[in-house]
Amino acid sequence: STNHKDIGSLYLWFSFIMFLTGGAMAMVIRAELFQPGLQLVEPNFFNQMTTVHGLIMVFGAVMPAFTGLANWLIPMMIGAPDMALPRMNNWSFWILPFAFTMLLSSLFMEGGGPNFGWTFYAPLSTTYSPDSTALFVFAIHIMGISSMMGAINVIVTIVNLRAPGMTWMKLPLFVWTWLITAFLLIAVMPVLAGAVTMVLTDKFFGTSFFDTAGGGDPVMFQHIFCFFGHPEV
Repeated sequence: STNHKDIGSLYLWFSFIMFLTGGAMAMVIRAELFQPGLQLVEPNFFNQMTTVHGLIMVFGAVMPAFTGLANWLIPMMIGAPDMALPRMNNWSFWILPFAFTMLLSSLFMEGGGPNFGWTFYAPLSTTYSPDSTALFVFAIHIMGISSMMGAINVIVTIVNLRAPGMTWMKLPLFVWTWLITAFLLIAVMPVLAGAVTMVLTDKFFGTSFFDTAGGGDPVMFQHIFCFFGHPEV
């Protein structure tokens, strides 16, 4: 569909399914931590659950929920017939299920899924990570592309499709907050893409962005990640 309400509902349903998926992982984490010395799952599997739980809750549950609300409400609030770029809207949703299928399938790879925490600090995500890191990086890239396309759509819709007489100062507050959010997303998603690409090349292609032995700096990862993470939140 290219109808903004249908796509908004798709986002909300997807978000709900991811919320249950991430919640199941949280149950594994809490069960393991129920009692000191209790050993329900392998430590490595616990680390994988912690990592994927965080990624799914942030990128799979919270963000698509707000994007779904934006798709539903923004056109109605500004008197627009639909989002400005309805086919791109459709695409930005439908690449998400593929991204998360890829992220979840990494758990079944040899060596296991990503086990370095959802903030994937170097060198845990570079030197000490399993080969499934490549799938994790690709999944993050696709989520970022989806977010950016959604954000472009929001900005173009708000700027171009307001009803006659709806000036900037008459915009509902929800629409204003989304306009600002969309600009922030476009500003910071490429930063995350750069960070995970550097993680990828450090791990598989012999670069040393975050490796002190090659003149890199693991603290640089934290700077780049924070530059993404705080505006994103």
